[in-house]
Amino acid sequence: MRTIMLVAGIIVALVLGKLFIFSKPGEGPNAKKGGESKNAKSSGGAVPVNVFVVGKESIENQIFASGTVLPNEEVNLMSEISGRLVKLDIKEGSYVAKGQLIAKINDRELRAQLQKVAYNQDLSKKIEARQKKLLNVEAINLEEYDVTSNNIRVLEAEKEVIEAQLEKTEIRAPFSGRIGLKFISEGAYLAPGTPIATIVQSNPVKIDFTVPEKYSPSIRLGSSVKFNLDGDPSTYTARILAVDPKVDESLRTLRVRAVANNPEGRFVPGMFVKVLADLDANRSAMMIPTEAIVPVLKGKKVFVVKNGKAQEAMVTTGLRTDKKIQIIDGLQPGDSLITSGIIAIKPNTAVKVNL
Repeated sequence: MRTIMLVAGIIVALVLGKLFIFSKPGEGPNAKKGGESKNAKSSGGAVPVNVFVVGKESIENQIFASGTVLPNEEVNLMSEISGRLVKLDIKEGSYVAKGQLIAKINDRELRAQLQKVAYNQDLSKKIEARQKKLLNVEAINLEEYDVTSNNIRVLEAEKEVIEAQLEKTEIRAPFSGRIGLKFISEGAYLAPGTPIATIVQSNPVKIDFTVPEKYSPSIRLGSSVKFNLDGDPSTYTARILAVDPKVDESLRTLRVRAVANNPEGRFVPGMFVKVLADLDANRSAMMIPTEAIVPVLKGKKVFVVKNGKAQEAMVTTGLRTDKKIQIIDGLQPGDSLITSGIIAIKPNTAVKVNL
């Protein structure tokens, strides 16, 4: 038993001796505590940051939108009555003046009816003249004379109806413009509503585009907008003609219509255009660098320097440019905004402003 205890004591002594022999200065328990205190001291130093002093500045309020070129006037020429087309005096793509005859429907039957009415009118007027003389000498009663007079008025009404039908046999241009592709040929039988051709007036042209509903108070009738065509480096100008009185409920956009002169026919209806609208300029906007914004779950935040420490502030943003973004709420002019080292910063972190 004594031998076993002696061997165990020798083993313990050897182990303790080995630990003391191979340990290095500064690696004992005290050395570990000293390292921890050194690191804590190092991490407790102020983080160097760059700051931006918030102020007010003037910004141009511009929005870009996609638009479409529309004709000033466009209509499908159609027949109002049935009949055979006896004349089609148009050339596809040609210019026509207002009131110019486009098509003519056979009117022989209507003209014959009109001639018949004219004969009856002539006879009725002669009868009425004779009866008037007889009425003056009381050779006929007043009732007979009234029937003849009424017959004259009826025939006049029939004449007006036939003349109105005759007008419908002629299809004329309602306004000046260009004829599109024709849908029928001369000799075809037309029914009411049969399309004949399309006439388009493209000088001036309309530019339709939409803007987000938040910009609706800034749209002014008569103000100018700029637009560009695909593949054309030139910039053109249009004038706002009308604004839709209601906002699209599904898209939350407002439809705007502008008008532009088109004497050379450069703008073809149906074209796509890129519209630039200059809205009311903001003379006192708070603009900050975009790199200062930190997206978070509930919105956006920034860090400002207060009493040598970083403090976070939730902000509401507005317009955005290529380098800056507008702050609507959350900051005040004069705040020192942190713009660098944001990833390593937490609330109440000590910071040092780089000069």
